[in-house]
Amino acid sequence: MSDRERIDVLGVKFDNLSMDEAVERALSLLSERRAAYVVTPNPEIVLACREDPEAAEAVAGADLTVPDGIGIIYGARLLKTPLKERVPGIDFTARLLETLDKRGGSLFLLGSKPGVAERAWEQLHARFPGLRLAGVHDGYFQDDGPVLEQVNAAAPDLMMVCLGAPKQEKWMRANAPRLRVGLMMGNGGALDVLAGDATRAPEGWQKAGLEWLYRLLKEPTRLGRMMKLPLFLVQVLRARSK
Repeated sequence: MSDRERIDVLGVKFDNLSMDEAVERALSLLSERRAAYVVTPNPEIVLACREDPEAAEAVAGADLTVPDGIGIIYGARLLKTPLKERVPGIDFTARLLETLDKRGGSLFLLGSKPGVAERAWEQLHARFPGLRLAGVHDGYFQDDGPVLEQVNAAAPDLMMVCLGAPKQEKWMRANAPRLRVGLMMGNGGALDVLAGDATRAPEGWQKAGLEWLYRLLKEPTRLGRMMKLPLFLVQVLRARSK
């Protein structure tokens, strides 16, 4: 997709797509069966890319980059290069799973603590009974080899990589050439949410773009991470003034 429209936000280039367009693009990539990967940066990841060249390279190498955080949408507007809409990673993945459910597609879950992926799968299978489980593996591994062997033996259609950012982006970038997968998605803490170990903001908070505030109120220890948002906006304003 050489003619794809991309919007630069502090050095990270986002595909300017609606949710429906992003899902269509992802399904096209999946059909190519070449271990393409999707990243969903928020302001924290954008800032990490400015400080970590390896993270920046991993994000830049993605086949599809969609804006997960509302801060990215605000930042793009401030830079006078607005994006069509926010594409939350967990909602985006759910849309892909809906299609795979109808097709009888397969899913591999990678990440989180031992046992979490299995419980996440129970919830997913109840919601998408036509979906097939290709396998699970927790995120506490030192050697990629056995994980790659397990994934390649299953050859899943979709693989949710939930190792946290930017570790998951680096992992997908490094291992894509060695994987037999249709498509990989960097999904952060999605398995914890799906397993019920973490709570997502109510729909009203999500629509208002205040999911970050809800999470902060529920987990005050996230304050340090949440301070990345005002820092991100300050950097956006500086970039706009140049």
